[in-house]
Amino acid sequence: MTGHHAGTPHATLVEDVARVVEDVAGVAFLRPGLADRLRSALSRPAPRSGRTPSAGVRMTREDGAGSWHVEIEVVVLRQARPVDVARAVRARVENRLDALAPERPATRVTVTVTGRV
Repeated sequence: MTGHHAGTPHATLVEDVARVVEDVAGVAFLRPGLADRLRSALSRPAPRSGRTPSAGVRMTREDGAGSWHVEIEVVVLRQARPVDVARAVRARVENRLDALAPERPATRVTVTVTGRV
């Protein structure tokens, strides 16, 4: 499994995927992590202020040359159909990762809708 530490290429890739997900129509936000839930609302940066909340994105691969397995957890807008949003997220992430590394094996993306707002 690959480490996820701030400033590493892996963390940068996770943040890039998080930005791609947040730009999909119907996505309200990525599922917040425990640290985000415990942090007060006053200490959080404003949305789209440069800090990408990537707790809802997990990227792993078995070895350095294998394909990525991306797990994404999103909350969708109530007026959007969750299945359509999940499909759009999966397609966008697959396209983005394939564009970044076309020589790698196909990426496996799993999208879970964890709520609606």
